Amino acid sequence: MSFVETLRCWDEAVNWVDKQDLSEALHIFLSIQEPNSKICFDIGCLHLLNQDLDAAEKAFDCSIRKDEHLAVAFFQRGITFYKKKRFEESLGDFQHAFKALRGNQLIDYKALGLRYKLYACEVLHNMALVEAQLANWEKAQEHLVKALDLKTETKLSLIDKALQSTLKQKLFKLVEFPSKVLFKPNKHYVAELEKKDYLGKAKVVASVVPQDDFSGFAPLQPQVEDGPTCEKEPEVLRTLQGEPHTVLFEFVPETSDELAVVPGNIVFVLQKGADNWASVVFNERRGLVPYNYLERLEISLASKQNERAHTSPNRAPPTRPERKPGLTPGKSSSGNIQPKDAQSTNNSCIVKVRFTFNFVVSVPRGSPYAILIDKISKKLKLPTASITLSLTPTAYGQSVISASSEMESVWSNANGRHITLWCKTKEKPTHAKPQEEIHLVALHSYDSSNPEDLSFHEGDTILLLSRVNQDWLEGQCNGNTGIFPASFVEDIPAMAIPLLPSTAFTTGVSPNFCSRPRQLRSARNDAENRNEKSVTVT
Repeated sequence: MSFVETLRCWDEAVNWVDKQDLSEALHIFLSIQEPNSKICFDIGCLHLLNQDLDAAEKAFDCSIRKDEHLAVAFFQRGITFYKKKRFEESLGDFQHAFKALRGNQLIDYKALGLRYKLYACEVLHNMALVEAQLANWEKAQEHLVKALDLKTETKLSLIDKALQSTLKQKLFKLVEFPSKVLFKPNKHYVAELEKKDYLGKAKVVASVVPQDDFSGFAPLQPQVEDGPTCEKEPEVLRTLQGEPHTVLFEFVPETSDELAVVPGNIVFVLQKGADNWASVVFNERRGLVPYNYLERLEISLASKQNERAHTSPNRAPPTRPERKPGLTPGKSSSGNIQPKDAQSTNNSCIVKVRFTFNFVVSVPRGSPYAILIDKISKKLKLPTASITLSLTPTAYGQSVISASSEMESVWSNANGRHITLWCKTKEKPTHAKPQEEIHLVALHSYDSSNPEDLSFHEGDTILLLSRVNQDWLEGQCNGNTGIFPASFVEDIPAMAIPLLPSTAFTTGVSPNFCSRPRQLRSARNDAENRNEKSVTVT
């Protein structure tokens, strides 16, 4: 008999026991060929219910023979021997059952499919009863005293009554197994006995035959005649938001709401404004790019796309268009609002301040010195008295901007609505200590498109200014200042390298560095709170 057939008969027999039809259940059990130890145990329990002690003894013999460590089978056969008044054999089986407990207080057979707990104190209780039947009252008391150490709260009264009876040399009641409690097959195995339709019923999704409801298997259907000959639009690009465009020229952003791109990048245009600026998505970032720097991507022409992506234009990029209020820089078509400082109006001027890092503030054009210096001091979180502004990298003479300066001449240096100023502080940054300068040597070349990054070549010497976090450092190299990955450099002796001059921060645009952490801006904000005078690039 196969395992599946045995499992099915076993489950059916147990169901008949639940229906109180013991004769039918026993008939099904006896029809199983080569039953396992658990099935033999169930057969023995049914024979005990029918008071057929000889058949029960044979069934328990078979169960023990197939599993010599089944303590509950020894316990049941011991009860069978006791009822047959074969006390010596009964005592031996109870001793085997107690030995199989291995010093444990109980064995829970729930995991094996039997909802029963065999307690050590109950086994000792029956051992004491057999000793009492053999007139060994002292041994009976020893077993019951030992049972007191292994008893549970629910078995307390049972052991106490038995101990009182032995003191009076009176017999007490035998603890029997509930015979209608049987081993049941694994419910997960039983669930797999039912037939399953893994294929299911076919459903017509599309067909060239009108009102086709055929649900079986059929030969290939004829193809649609005069179908489209052009390639289908790729599903990946078609499901993306916006219209795909290819970048033709390198674009360097001047404000925080503009997006840096290089030739060959594919961006998705969300909205195009009347001022020739487009709101685009590139690498999950949103920003503004001049629309005349872009060309609509023909997705169906894959070969032309590949040629365009790998060749750079020979002509010069077009002029940068003027920003008009038609396309709101702070909001894309998806409704994402950018920071308030990034929004520009007709009467505002974008002031690019060169400090340890570049940063941008927006003030009304023609603003007095107090408004300008107040805006910059709030950005740097420094008092206005410690800040010196100038129109040139070196603060001297008429280039210095102060409260006594004529602001009309200062604003006359603006290019459209943009002006660049240089900023210095009287307080020395914590990292500007000549006696503690640390120099690094580049192990690999690093070139990044982010304005705040420091680009260098393999073998260049870098002056360490500060540590942004455990992965990023700030330094100076070749007259430039910026941040770079710490894994790209290693320390060298400071005495072996001359001091590098401190210059204004310059930027370059190149493809994005993939390993750059997105939490960099928050790390710089933390640096500001530590009075490192580091400024976030917005």
